[in-house]
Amino acid sequence: MSGHSKWATTKHKKAAADAVKGKLFTKVTKEITVAARDGGGNPDMNPRLRLALAKAKEVNMPKDNVEKAIKKGTGELPGVVYETIVYEVYGPGGVAIMVEALTDNKNRAAAEIKNILSRKGGNMAGPGAVSRFFHKKGLVVIDKSKIEEDNLMGIVLNAGAEDMKTEGNTYEVTTDPKEFEKVKKALDDSKVECQVAEVTMVPTMTIKVAGDQAKQVLSLVDALEDYEDVQNVYANFDIPDEMLEQDKD
Repeated sequence: MSGHSKWATTKHKKAAADAVKGKLFTKVTKEITVAARDGGGNPDMNPRLRLALAKAKEVNMPKDNVEKAIKKGTGELPGVVYETIVYEVYGPGGVAIMVEALTDNKNRAAAEIKNILSRKGGNMAGPGAVSRFFHKKGLVVIDKSKIEEDNLMGIVLNAGAEDMKTEGNTYEVTTDPKEFEKVKKALDDSKVECQVAEVTMVPTMTIKVAGDQAKQVLSLVDALEDYEDVQNVYANFDIPDEMLEQDKD
C-alpha cells in the first residue's frame, strides 16, 4: 500500500495549500450539510458529522460557515439538496479509480465527469468492476521522526488498530472505520502528530505505473479532484515517490 499512503500524504500537503485559497470550503460545506441531513446536527451522535467537522478544522473553515452548513442540513436554514453518486472508472494502465460526488444535479455531474475522462484517458466501468478492489479503512500516517516505533505500536494497538507497518520514512496505521476515532484520540492524547488521519478507501492491490503513463494517471486524478462536485477520489496506483512530489508542486 506504499503508493496509496504516499499519495494520501501528498494530497494532504496539496490540500493545505488549496485551503489558503478557500478551494476546499465548498467541498467541506457539502459534506457537513449531508452529514447533518442524514444523521442529525449533534456531532456526539453523528460520526460522519464529527469527521466532517474535523476536516473543517483542518482547513480553517470559519465557525459561521460550519454552523450554517449544519443548519442547512438539519433544515433550520434553506439549502440545496445534494445527492451522493459513486462513479467507477478505469484510468491509464488499468488503474482502478473510485470517484465520490455530492451534487445537486446528477446529469450535469455525470456529463462533466465523462468529459474529464474523455480528455484525460479514462473510461467508465460497470457497477462493482472497480469497487471490489477497495475496502473502507481508517488510515493514519505518521513521520518516523515523531515517535519511536515500539511506543507508537503500543498506543495504536491498545486503542484498537488493526495493523501498523513501516513505509519509507513513515509509519502507516490501519483501523476498522468504527475504531478510527478511538485510535486518533489515543494519538492526540499522546501528542503524536499525524501527517494523514482519515477514513478512506484503501486498495486491496496496487498497479505500478511510471513514466508518461503515471503522468497521465495523475493528470486524470487531478482533473477529477478539481471538479467541484467531486468529494473524494480513490485509486490503486503505485507511482514512484519523486513523481508524486512533482505532482504536489
